[in-house]
Amino acid sequence: MGMKHNNNNNNNNNNKEVRIAVAHRLGCKACEPHDCGCGKPVDARGLHGVACRRSGPRQQRHRHLNDIIWRALKRAQIHAVKEPVGLMREDGKRPDGTTILPWARGKPLAWDVTVPDTFADDQVINSAREAGAAAEHAATNKTSK
Repeated sequence: MGMKHNNNNNNNNNNKEVRIAVAHRLGCKACEPHDCGCGKPVDARGLHGVACRRSGPRQQRHRHLNDIIWRALKRAQIHAVKEPVGLMREDGKRPDGTTILPWARGKPLAWDVTVPDTFADDQVINSAREAGAAAEHAATNKTSK
């Protein structure tokens, strides 16, 4: 009986996710306006959750992308580690992962996932003009860091 309950919860979560994704894609109302736990207002489109730092799905997407990269390297028989210890920038942040063995010129390959929000106020105009503009902007910012 407990398993059925869990499956029903998973189905309800999946249905909710699909409903919200379709609403975002079509530009329809996705939720009732309310205040987010971070204190910012959420309009009926519900797009704030895509970028909110306190959003669980945002962090989940980041983890899934890191897993995809790590598994791809593993499948290619390239040893890599996620969230490497001892490899940090000056600001205390570290890359999401790195190869264990040198990749090129005696240095390991490191990756750091960034998922830009094409609906963010500073991205909407550029994203409407050119496909991939938000990703290009994020890549430029990431490279400068």
